[in-house]
Amino acid sequence: MKAVYPVYFTKAKDIILVEVPDLEILTEGKDMNDAFKMARDAMELKCVSLEDAKQEIPAPSKMKDLDVLKGIFAKEGETVISLIDMDSTEYRRKIDTRTVRRNVALPSWLNYEAEKAGINVSRVLQEALMNVLGVHSSHSPKSKL
Repeated sequence: MKAVYPVYFTKAKDIILVEVPDLEILTEGKDMNDAFKMARDAMELKCVSLEDAKQEIPAPSKMKDLDVLKGIFAKEGETVISLIDMDSTEYRRKIDTRTVRRNVALPSWLNYEAEKAGINVSRVLQEALMNVLGVHSSHSPKSKL
């Protein structure tokens, strides 16, 4: 799932306080770059968790409906609102690196040819599935078939 959410950034004494009201997220960063990174990471993690729990992901608010004075950290310093994009599918690819065992039926002659050629059948299947689905994995190593 891809989405763009409004995020409150409040400059406090030594940190940037972050609130993503639609996702009920509070976090912080040491500077604006770190605050953006922390916000995106928390947003993607929250959406992946909601997806896994089969719960509805809240829709982003419209900017015109937001008020910096109503943010949780409004009294801590100056607050600005910015938009941050997130992609739970890409986040899942980065964090979910476990493998799953599947049984696959092949004709014996095809298995023989694959073994004789030294082909990693699991790798070929992974690459074929990614190709058919039009997806990629940042963790899948390139192989020589």
